[in-house]
Amino acid sequence: MKILRCEVWPVTLKLRAPFTIAYSTLDETVNVFFRIVTDTGLTGCGVAAPDEMVTGENETTILPALRETAEPLLRGSDPLKMGMLIEKLGKALPKEPTARAAVDMALFDLLGKKAHLPLFQLLGACRSSIKTSVTVGIMPLEETLEETRRWIAKGFSAIKLKGGLNLEEDIRKVRRLRELLGPGVGLRFDANQGYSVEEAQRFIEETASAKLEAIEQPTPAASPALLGDVRAGGRGVVPVMADESLLKLSDAFHLARKKLVDMLNIKLMKTGGIRPAERIAAIARAAGQEIMVGCMDEAGLGVAAGLHFALAQPDVRYADLDGCFDFTNDTTAAAVRVKNGLLSPTGEPGLGFEVSM
Repeated sequence: MKILRCEVWPVTLKLRAPFTIAYSTLDETVNVFFRIVTDTGLTGCGVAAPDEMVTGENETTILPALRETAEPLLRGSDPLKMGMLIEKLGKALPKEPTARAAVDMALFDLLGKKAHLPLFQLLGACRSSIKTSVTVGIMPLEETLEETRRWIAKGFSAIKLKGGLNLEEDIRKVRRLRELLGPGVGLRFDANQGYSVEEAQRFIEETASAKLEAIEQPTPAASPALLGDVRAGGRGVVPVMADESLLKLSDAFHLARKKLVDMLNIKLMKTGGIRPAERIAAIARAAGQEIMVGCMDEAGLGVAAGLHFALAQPDVRYADLDGCFDFTNDTTAAAVRVKNGLLSPTGEPGLGFEVSM
């Protein structure tokens, strides 16, 4: 089997409503799709969903990376020599993990189709579905409560609240949400780098009764040691999770060696795809860290890739794979199935969905 060509195209995805976190507000986003076409008729497809504040990439950098670097590198190669191709791509695009993730996904999609197996089974299925949280962005208190009620009414039983702009308001929201949700619904909090160490420690102390499942990236990503300070000061009240501080394998090793966090948020768009994510998961396992598999604002195909990875990993405790739920024009939304807050794959080979341009 040989790769004949690659196809690359951007899609603007519209959100149901503007979504705000500590460092940005979005009402639409661009995902870049990538398809590998082989001489056997089999194709594999992936998608890049950039967050410029995290990896420095956007659609204007990803399009040439895929068209001018990835496509010539892959053309004429055997796509089943994935290890070699992914290593070459890593050297050719060392600072473009989101672009690399699209290629990695497409290769894994193709591999699953060749094997006639859903990807999670090929990777070594540990489960066939997983509960996902849904994310509530930064908005006034009453709107936060109403948005949470909307998701709970749809059957979800885990909520991730965004914050980091107003400590007092964040504390108030967490307390009120726990009152609303009761003890049976999981509650996580993501400050997206918005706090100082002192603010994070105060937040942990004053929301202890809410029994949060995790506080995610409370402090600036560029100073991962601060996460260790939060963890030490928090005295185990709530697990501390790294997100933006974790981009590559060396980051995972540093976080593990220094014992800076309890959990890692692995996102394929940050790591460069499934293959490097597997290596980060191995470091987390050795360090006794638990894993949440997360996502960016991703089309359903990207969420599907994260899901297949999560289903195959024994140390994944949580999933935050809701990136496609609020798009109004995502033609790949059916790449994942959701029922009562449980996310499952389609059961078809590879990533389980055929993408049309």
